[in-house]
Amino acid sequence: MADSSDTVTETPPSSEIDLDCLCPLDGVMDLLSRRYAMQLVCVVGAIGPARYGDVEETFDGVSSSTLSTRLDELVEAGILAREQYAEIPPRVEYELTDTGEELGRRLEPLLKWVEEVDEEEISVSQE
Repeated sequence: MADSSDTVTETPPSSEIDLDCLCPLDGVMDLLSRRYAMQLVCVVGAIGPARYGDVEETFDGVSSSTLSTRLDELVEAGILAREQYAEIPPRVEYELTDTGEELGRRLEPLLKWVEEVDEEEISVSQE
């Protein structure tokens, strides 16, 4: 019979874990964990230059205030670019920046994984 200790990976004591390597995640995870942030990256990436109304149509039941705030945060973070045209009525378009496009590509494996996993398995109660 084989010794099972050969196949078990030992976890280093917490004193040996370099927590500094996790610090850069704070900002991006804070932004991406906000409601609709990742979905906005995906939607704007799929639509291309997208007007606010086009983006709003894809989100059922989201308040204008929440959507506008999230778009502004993604623009400020450099993930989206906002172009305002001097037209009447005013026209504003959102597009992924190079950083936003890279983020979208990196989100794809997560989206594929979520499709494969049973939603009941990973959903968290909203109580």
